[in-house]
Amino acid sequence: MTLDLLLAIAHHLLILLFAALLTVELVLLMRPLDNQGATIIARVDGPLGGVAVLLLAVGFLRVFLGAKPEAFYLQSPLFWAKIAAFLAVGILTIIPTVRFIRWSRSAKSDAGFVPPAGEITAVRRLVATEALVFLLIPTFAALMARGYGLG
Repeated sequence: MTLDLLLAIAHHLLILLFAALLTVELVLLMRPLDNQGATIIARVDGPLGGVAVLLLAVGFLRVFLGAKPEAFYLQSPLFWAKIAAFLAVGILTIIPTVRFIRWSRSAKSDAGFVPPAGEITAVRRLVATEALVFLLIPTFAALMARGYGLG
């Protein structure tokens, strides 16, 4: 197998893993969160950050070590749109991640802890927005792979 193929496989699997973890967060936020739920959602969110870092690293390895010349990516406005969408997802996840950590700590110290309803609603909206922005990334990738956005 070539390096390009291995990087492509890793990149696609990481995208699927990221989407799955984000979906689990959304599902957990759709039901009432109790002490156990606050702990579980923090456990799901932890790996999400690691997967995002790996996804970005493997993506840039594909740019510089993959079969296509790096100019194919670096000169494409759709590539930069993908990067912008990825950064937007990262920014959108800051508040939910901070809340999940806080909820988890509170759940450990207080067996009857229940996250405030207003916080759950606000975090649910942010995670839903994060998921919608995330959908732009494979959309831009598909357009770019088919030559759209090139001068």
